[in-house]
Amino acid sequence: MIKITLKDGSVKEFESGVSLYDVAKAISGRLAKEAVVGEVNGETVDMSHVLTEDADVNLYKFEDEAGADAFRHTSSHILAQAVLRLFPGTKLAIGPSIDNGFYYDFDSEHVFTPEDLEKIEKEMKAIIKEDIQLERFELPREEAIKLMEESNQDYKIELINDLPEGEAISFYRQGDFVDLCRGCHATSTKKIKAIKLLSIAGAYWKGDEKNKMLQRIYGTSFPKAKLLDEYIERLEEAKKRDHRKLGKELKLFALLEEGPGFPFMLPNGMTLKNLLLDYWREVHREAKYVEIETPIILNRSLWETSGHWYHYKENMYSLKIDEGDYAIKPMNCPGGMLAYKTEMRSYRDLPLRMGEIGRVHRHELSGALHGLMRVRAFTQDDAHIFMLPEQIKDEIKGVAQLVDRVYNAFGFKYHVELSTRPEKSMGTDEEWELAESSLQGALEELGIDYRLNAGDGAFYGPKIDFHLEDCLGRTWQCGTIQLDMQLPQRFDLSYTGKDGEKHKPVVIHRVVYGSIERFMGILIEHFAGRFPVWLAPVQVKLLPIADRHNDYVKELAEKFEAQGIRVEYDDRSEKIGYKIREAQLQKVPYMLIIGDQEIESGDIAVRSRDAGELGKMSHEDFVAKVLGENKERIL
Repeated sequence: MIKITLKDGSVKEFESGVSLYDVAKAISGRLAKEAVVGEVNGETVDMSHVLTEDADVNLYKFEDEAGADAFRHTSSHILAQAVLRLFPGTKLAIGPSIDNGFYYDFDSEHVFTPEDLEKIEKEMKAIIKEDIQLERFELPREEAIKLMEESNQDYKIELINDLPEGEAISFYRQGDFVDLCRGCHATSTKKIKAIKLLSIAGAYWKGDEKNKMLQRIYGTSFPKAKLLDEYIERLEEAKKRDHRKLGKELKLFALLEEGPGFPFMLPNGMTLKNLLLDYWREVHREAKYVEIETPIILNRSLWETSGHWYHYKENMYSLKIDEGDYAIKPMNCPGGMLAYKTEMRSYRDLPLRMGEIGRVHRHELSGALHGLMRVRAFTQDDAHIFMLPEQIKDEIKGVAQLVDRVYNAFGFKYHVELSTRPEKSMGTDEEWELAESSLQGALEELGIDYRLNAGDGAFYGPKIDFHLEDCLGRTWQCGTIQLDMQLPQRFDLSYTGKDGEKHKPVVIHRVVYGSIERFMGILIEHFAGRFPVWLAPVQVKLLPIADRHNDYVKELAEKFEAQGIRVEYDDRSEKIGYKIREAQLQKVPYMLIIGDQEIESGDIAVRSRDAGELGKMSHEDFVAKVLGENKERIL
């Protein structure tokens, strides 16, 4: 008999050779039906995995990350099998699970169309109905290559050759379909109850534009049709909220072919951007940050010192100046290190919190560009905090509280992830122990729940990531706190300690918005362009009923502007109903209808974008209302 310890701490005894599926079935029939994969002694395995000795066991359903990953991974194999049935001779590249779905990359002479997606999806449903079992097996390298040669799968052979010597080469058999794959997978195609193919895109093999362009088919899947329907509804809502569409309609920004990846900010967009930056500066002044600005272009020597010239050069834009090599900065950190070095520092000067709203440029592949979310030029709200080792925990807590304040101002929920030392890293065990314990201790003292990403930190230090959630339930990684003990050594930073000796400061790299442009894109989609008053580029639209009311409206607009309200007026010779509809489409929070009665009484007829007619108000009451919402940042 062997002892199996379950997640709740209970221990059950089984005969040696029992499968994970049988363990689940012994607990409950429903669990056996819903479990997708399991975990044995920390390793994720298929439900067919056989247990021969005592073990700690977890069972994962679709609701769990590991379960959803295997569920969608199985779905990608069903997609590949369906494509091969319909389009023989297609070469398979990779087919992973991704957030909310899966994809598979194909090399085919046939150009896939939306009509093809319907045919492929129909074939996938047939494969699911066939209840085909998935079976894992391993082969030596030579046999693995031979198997892929027989089916003319060149990309799989390349992947096999990329594997380190001695690594197990595993495959999954699914009826007459076999795919190179690490796993894990559901036990049968029948597990995939609801499936939908979504789109077709191009993708370079291995993400390298020098390689062949493949055809990528995206899809999603769920264990229940109801969940799929709800997801499709969210997708449709997301399309309506697409920041690229709304950005054009609301005249916020332009994406022009003269500058791919370099967005043009229009007047309304600059108003929104500056509002975000004004708030950033207000929060950081209160938190005792000083603001600096470092050059956009710096010489090769700096980038060699920072390591970027050797490890990040393919993402940097470089140029020649006076016969020397220079680069446009892809990040602000090295310039921040030089700003620290401009004068001698004492322990009394620390912590020194230096903020920078810096323009950075990174070369992204053209296929990866996406509105404001993925660009080649953006504004980063960096800050570097230089501190003593004993100040680390308090400074981490200060940053976490600042991030919390900012995200709450926009109505975002968020979760936190702590990433620890990766396999390849710089620094001593003692430095990493201090760094990790400081980050963990800060989160625990603040009572912040967090997920642990073991081994996912930066090579120079552990980090805390903040993933905010929008109104559609999508998550976006924005804020980051990274602890760095390496750049101070590379740049030979120092301070004079109480003992009169030179010491190295510790540095925190941190962002709150991350990229201002990307954060704007998130806000546009989160609010569907219906910004709260404090963020609206135009807060009030004045709508004269007839041309004879225009002069009065212009005077009123000047008074509102003088009181700090962002206002526009529509003096076109159009019917008032048309003007109201236009203002609604522009998503202006308040519309004021001005006619003979309003001019005579001195009151104004107020219409709210969200609540409809609010009736008559005095000028003073209306101004107080708008300024109050502005000051309190009412959402």
